[in-house]
Amino acid sequence: MDLVEVAEIAPGEYSLSLEAGTTDVDDMISELGHEPNGYFWEGIVELLVTTEAPTLEGRFLPDPEGGAFYATSNDRRALEDLAVLLRAVAVDGNRLRQLMEFAQTSGFEFDD
Repeated sequence: MDLVEVAEIAPGEYSLSLEAGTTDVDDMISELGHEPNGYFWEGIVELLVTTEAPTLEGRFLPDPEGGAFYATSNDRRALEDLAVLLRAVAVDGNRLRQLMEFAQTSGFEFDD
């Protein structure tokens, strides 16, 4: 199973999912004072869109839960692009730390 999956859920409707608590950076998330849950990943998505992928703004609907981060869209490409960004963070502690440092210096607050 892929860490971040994009699937068609109905004709022309797509879903992205990331199961919280299954990433390589979960321990680091906890060490940084956060919960590695879907709401934390929603914050990461917001940071990624703001800092690296502004063209994704408004192209998907985030739907976090405690145990997972989900997003839906009728734009499969948007979710696939988001999946690439999320995978990169979910497996790379340095990448996560960069985003967390940006969040701290910019006053971004996580809702985890």
